[in-house]
Amino acid sequence: MGRTRGFTLIELLVVIAIIAVLMAILIPTLHRAREQGQRAVCLNSLKQLTLAWMLYAEDNNYKIVNGSTFFPRSGEPAWIGAQGQFSGSERERREHLKDGVLYKYCEDVDIFKCPTGIRGEVVTYAIVDAMNGAQMDDGSPRIPGTEGLTIKLLTQLRRPGERFVFIDEGKISPDSWTVHYLEESWWDQPTMRHGDGTNFSFADGHSEYWKWKDGRTVKLARLENDNAGSVDPRQPGNPDLHNVQRAAWGKLGYTPSQ
Repeated sequence: MGRTRGFTLIELLVVIAIIAVLMAILIPTLHRAREQGQRAVCLNSLKQLTLAWMLYAEDNNYKIVNGSTFFPRSGEPAWIGAQGQFSGSERERREHLKDGVLYKYCEDVDIFKCPTGIRGEVVTYAIVDAMNGAQMDDGSPRIPGTEGLTIKLLTQLRRPGERFVFIDEGKISPDSWTVHYLEESWWDQPTMRHGDGTNFSFADGHSEYWKWKDGRTVKLARLENDNAGSVDPRQPGNPDLHNVQRAAWGKLGYTPSQ
């Protein structure tokens, strides 16, 4: 009876090397496919939230919802239930989302969170300051130079397809997201939820993925919030910053650097 020939050590090493090469080729491709799927889901969620935002305004004499979750103003219900969003169990925080006035227009708490969100997050989206967001106690805007630029009525909007409503913010801050107007500087940290960019929605109901082009934006966005102060938020000549400021405020409050 003849002996059964097994694999030699060299043959096994060759097979392992081939498998390793195939894995190195396939894993990045699978990762990109997974990210593209998550991005598509996020874009759809942002679109649904923005349509809810538009429907609320149409049902309320074109008044847009209060976009501030941390400092809700008297007589202006917020878009999500702010109470308990920063404490309590995940189940309790998901229930509090229903206290916001936009919930009845979508009735799905899952659309308030991007699929890239980490365990325990229930909301990763924020409304931008210019869309009836956070204000000072006396009602003035918190961003210098933006008096008269805060949108309160849907009918105030010009070129709605160019104006942000929601941003996929993640856990950067607990309130409406904002950016400087009078200077070439970030206020809140830019976000990078999808590859080297993030998703936004616009006041005409569509949503877009914006990939950052300037390395300074990427560097700042990659930092954990606690370490953001180690990078200068002033970024003269940054096209990402210019584009975000225009979409947030409708225009720039300065002459941009070249």
